[in-house]
Amino acid sequence: MIRAKILGTGRGLPERVVTNDDLAEFLDTSDTWIRERTGICQRRIAAKETLLELCEEAARQAMDQSGVEAGELDMIIAATLTADHPLPNLSSSLQRVLGADNAVCFDLSAACSGFIFALTTAQMYIQSGHAKKVLVLGGEILSKIMDWTDRSTCILFGDGAGAAVVGVSENEQGILAADLGSNGKKGSVLSLPGRPVENPFRPAEKGPEKCYVHMEGQEVFKFAVSQVPASIRKLLEESGKSIADVDCFVLHQANLRIIRSAAKRLKAPEEKFFINMERYGNTSAASVPIALDEGIRSGRIKKGDLIVLSGFGGGLTWGSMLVQM
Repeated sequence: MIRAKILGTGRGLPERVVTNDDLAEFLDTSDTWIRERTGICQRRIAAKETLLELCEEAARQAMDQSGVEAGELDMIIAATLTADHPLPNLSSSLQRVLGADNAVCFDLSAACSGFIFALTTAQMYIQSGHAKKVLVLGGEILSKIMDWTDRSTCILFGDGAGAAVVGVSENEQGILAADLGSNGKKGSVLSLPGRPVENPFRPAEKGPEKCYVHMEGQEVFKFAVSQVPASIRKLLEESGKSIADVDCFVLHQANLRIIRSAAKRLKAPEEKFFINMERYGNTSAASVPIALDEGIRSGRIKKGDLIVLSGFGGGLTWGSMLVQM
């Protein structure tokens, strides 16, 4: 069986660092309040960068690490809900700046699970023989969809992009299994309004003056702490692996309490969970690939390690993946 393998990773981050104290200058909050409830100390905010620029940086790093040239890419899949423009799509714009003229390009939207969904899609194309080298990205500029007067949401999120080049494995290492799921019945607990339909043949609709993320925090928390461990257990059981076999868990960096709760339910040592949310906050689809790249480049994740990637968020969606590096 053809197996897909992560060949290289990269990340792109805005220059501007915004600390909790910076937010406390215009919000009724404090560094202590945010740290204790979320584990976040600072985040990167795109004060001048576009999402395309962040994704280009992440992509070039991943391509350099993998040794793959732009002309070798068969496909580019970008996971995002905050593309710079509805048209052209992010992946096609990235194709242009990279010079990846041979790539088929499309965007995918699954919120914070987006990178896992995109990585699984790349895996399927490679396993079917329809692609040999795929560039997968997760990128967001969430700062443009935040209500910066609402401390329950804006303190949580940051901007950034992460990328992976995926190719054909030459051995038994690579992507071993994946578990994806959705629960649309609960989708309203994490939502972003769209613009109303406007045309000459339909009565005018009154839409929201500004479109911001709305989140029912407790409902999202309950979903995450129950669904993430269940997905990871299913993934390991179907692969014949145990918690003890896993060298590192790379979960979506949404909230430190969620990760600690997941570790407790899985009966896994917290030391096995890679955490970087204190520096970046919740970057949605970019969260997992940024953490993965940082884990690899820091030496925390090494060649041969068995790792679990897991994303969860709006939709509601979730996705977990077992990878032998």
